Amino acid sequence: MSGRGKKQAVAGPSGSVLKRSKSARAGLQFPVGRVHRFLRRGKYADRIGSGAAIYLAAVLEYLVAEILELAGNAARENKKTRILPRHIQLAVRNDDELNKLLAGVTIPQGGVLPNIIAQLLPKKT
Repeated sequence: MSGRGKKQAVAGPSGSVLKRSKSARAGLQFPVGRVHRFLRRGKYADRIGSGAAIYLAAVLEYLVAEILELAGNAARENKKTRILPRHIQLAVRNDDELNKLLAGVTIPQGGVLPNIIAQLLPKKT
């Protein structure tokens, strides 16, 4: 995503400090301001504290990082350099906690887990 560089807090020509985003102050990649806006517009409560948006953005960032790490491992196992929906599906369904969290979620183009019932396999002699 080019064009989304982070501004550094350096002194400007008049000695003023450039603004830092809430995400930069919290040390996050996910947009804290946007999450706060979604919380306000969602009418989940009459009042939304600023810490709630930071906490939710941090949790979302952690979950995405966890899924991407597992999906990257699945892609590497399949000798691919690009993560596909299939790799995300394999990563989520092979992890007990993520599978429980995303039990009702359908990942488009994800396919199914490879599974053959033992009774259908040929008998070993």
